[in-house]
Amino acid sequence: MNGVHDLGGMDGMGPIVVEENEPVFHAEWERRVFGMFLPIFACGYFNIDELRHAIEKMGAPAYLNTSYYEHWLHAYETLLVEKGAITAQELAARRAEIAQGAA
Repeated sequence: MNGVHDLGGMDGMGPIVVEENEPVFHAEWERRVFGMFLPIFACGYFNIDELRHAIEKMGAPAYLNTSYYEHWLHAYETLLVEKGAITAQELAARRAEIAQGAA
């Protein structure tokens, strides 16, 4: 593998900032994304390899500019649409609903 997801051992990526007393979740939405893992997994919508592959299918700019739990959310959305659990239209409608509520 030689992609954006395979950064192990690379130099020149800048310092690693270690947050003192870093919380497990920085925001409530991260806790929710983490909590979605087991139900979606238990329903058989993905296995660990499929989850990883869905994250690896993110384009380099998106991968490098998003957080750990955003990677998970992207994978959930990708896999649930691919497996037919939700439609792309349903996903788009829900995103719009959330965006409108945030405004």
